[in-house]
Amino acid sequence: MTDQSAPSYAGPTRVFSGVQPSGALHLGNYLGALVNFVALQAQAKCLFCVVDLHAITAWQDPALLTAQTREIAAAYLAAGVDPKKAIIFPQSAVPHHVELGWIFNCVARLGWLDRMTQFKEKSGKHKERASVGLYAYPVLQAADILIYKATHVPVGEDQKQHLELTRDIAAKFNHDFDAPGFFPLPQPLIEGPGARIMSLRDGRAKMSKSDPSDQSRINLTDDADAIAAKIRRAKTDPLPLPDTVDELKDRPEAENLVGIYAALSGESAQAVLGRFGGQGFGQSFKPALAELLVARLAPVSDELRRLMAQPGEIDRILARGAEEARELAAPVIAETKRIVGFWPGR
Repeated sequence: MTDQSAPSYAGPTRVFSGVQPSGALHLGNYLGALVNFVALQAQAKCLFCVVDLHAITAWQDPALLTAQTREIAAAYLAAGVDPKKAIIFPQSAVPHHVELGWIFNCVARLGWLDRMTQFKEKSGKHKERASVGLYAYPVLQAADILIYKATHVPVGEDQKQHLELTRDIAAKFNHDFDAPGFFPLPQPLIEGPGARIMSLRDGRAKMSKSDPSDQSRINLTDDADAIAAKIRRAKTDPLPLPDTVDELKDRPEAENLVGIYAALSGESAQAVLGRFGGQGFGQSFKPALAELLVARLAPVSDELRRLMAQPGEIDRILARGAEEARELAAPVIAETKRIVGFWPGR
């Protein structure tokens, strides 16, 4: 565990987050991450990364990886992230991430990584077949954050453990090398009401771009007809919508759809039930949800498609962002290497 009494970091407030280019973004990414990114850029210096180094911990088609990197960047922009306010860049374009990652590999302990639940989930019963990169993923994630001395990280439930590891690594480095306060112990920014958007086919599974069923998610590239069809087919139960939130317990599909409506409309789940309670899903709720989704996502989808048709525009933004990120990272890695005792060169 991190030492909460460690000397505090006195640098500027800085936010870091990233998304893997391993598939099309969906409604869960939009409500759980992108909406928050747009809000955060007005409050602090933000770096929003396309984490392509993390993506290759599982096999990626090289012919698709570049296109998917552009698509994630385009989604940031389409959602409203302003490259004049926030830095948008590909992880692999800043080699300092990997340099710091190796140093942190030598600080982190095997026991810490053995406790990481995501590796167990992703590797399944055959962990010996998983890549070393997948196992060491959380250490590189710590380097992603700390190479910029980020003080805050937007996280969902599935990333809290990784952020705690980042704090442990920062605290151990600071202690082991007698460098109090050199790396901050980053704080979590808990994602908002859209952080846990679940599958349209299984209300107990998180909406995921890796789900083999495209019917399980609303993609940001879906048109109005596709959205309406997916909501119409979304799994529900035979009971009508209840009148209170308490009655949604043990009804995961109903709870998910009500939660999506609430997150999109800015209302509470109880307010949504106040309008639709007692009605069947197909009576008016699903049509209203589809209409709301189309209204909210259409401008984002239109801008995403426009940007994807102009890859040169995306590449210019990514190149400029990578240059800015390297400028921030270079002095941190230089000072880290000095602290560790590496040969200074010229």
